[in-house]
Amino acid sequence: MAGFLLRTLIAALGLWLASELIPGIDVQNGATLVVAALLLGLVNAFVRPVAVILTLPLSIITLGLFLLVINAGMLGLVAWLLDGFSIAGFWSALFGSLVISITSWLASWFIGPRGRVEVMVTHQRYDGRP
Repeated sequence: MAGFLLRTLIAALGLWLASELIPGIDVQNGATLVVAALLLGLVNAFVRPVAVILTLPLSIITLGLFLLVINAGMLGLVAWLLDGFSIAGFWSALFGSLVISITSWLASWFIGPRGRVEVMVTHQRYDGRP
């Protein structure tokens, strides 16, 4: 449960950054931001895999670049489903999905597979020499 909440907060952070950096993305308030993050997680879990499979030939032809369009579409779908969250057009959705993806990718460096913050500890062997 803690991992789910942490990932939702990271998605909300990415959405907030996208709304601040990308013109055309507007989020009314913090509650809308959290609901949009939850809805984006659900859309990415259930709708995105179907869209990826249906567009697999196009993704192969474009060497995976069409996945950026799919991500923008998922963000646009969330904006369409949720009042208080709006996206002006395709380019805003595309750049917004890039900001959200980069934020999630950077945050995943610090989160383990169980959704917990992980700390790496390294030890150096001391052989007695100064």
